[in-house]
Amino acid sequence: MHRSASRFTRVLACAAVPVILTVAGCSSDSGKDSGSGSDNGKKSGSSSSSSSKPKPKASAELEKVAYATLPEPCKAIAEKSIDALVPQAKDKSGTATKSNDLSSRASCSWNGLDVDGLKGSKYRWLAVSLVRYESHASLGSGNKRAEEQYKKQVESAKATQDATDVKVEPAGSIGDEGTSVVYGVKKDVQFFNTTIVARTQNVVVTVDYNGASYEGADAPEQAQLMENAIAAAKETVASVEAANKGEAKQESPKPEQSPSGQ
Repeated sequence: MHRSASRFTRVLACAAVPVILTVAGCSSDSGKDSGSGSDNGKKSGSSSSSSSKPKPKASAELEKVAYATLPEPCKAIAEKSIDALVPQAKDKSGTATKSNDLSSRASCSWNGLDVDGLKGSKYRWLAVSLVRYESHASLGSGNKRAEEQYKKQVESAKATQDATDVKVEPAGSIGDEGTSVVYGVKKDVQFFNTTIVARTQNVVVTVDYNGASYEGADAPEQAQLMENAIAAAKETVASVEAANKGEAKQESPKPEQSPSGQ
């Protein structure tokens, strides 16, 4: 009996050994799988993936614009010049157009009717427009954007509704580039128009100047209108530079009048 019990005990012990080894073996294999299989695979894949990704290119530095603001549009042309360009102006201080951002877009206009008794009346209208461009990552440099707007303004002047005898010529010595557009428009009387479009760095300046005569007055001289319009454009361009230097704009010499006073 004692011998049988002892033998039974040995049988149980031997039977238990494979079970323990099997469990241990499973545990060991599981550990190896998690360490060398999944984790190592992930690390290897991650390393390979990160090394294959292209490095982002450094963005090109935007060109800094020359002009950060605009002058007050109604002060871009001196009062003495307004006296010569628009005799008997209704308001020498001008009429400014509303703008949400005067540092980027501004304009002002003047008009006057000079009555000379039996000699008739002379009408003059002057408008100055300034548009400033900033450099923008998706739109390009301020100067490039201004160049594009400059071309558009010239084309717009050439396409003025009901314009006749349109003549387009370069207008030198005004900023970096300038163009004059001369044309006539027939309304109740014949209007003679001159538009000067100029660009100075990142700012586009447009000057519109026209004249008409009533009640027998002599028609405006187109050459004189051109001369005065160019003088106004030069003065406006100079005011842009002065505004960005923080200096008071110096008044330009009074434009000369033609012998006929026009």
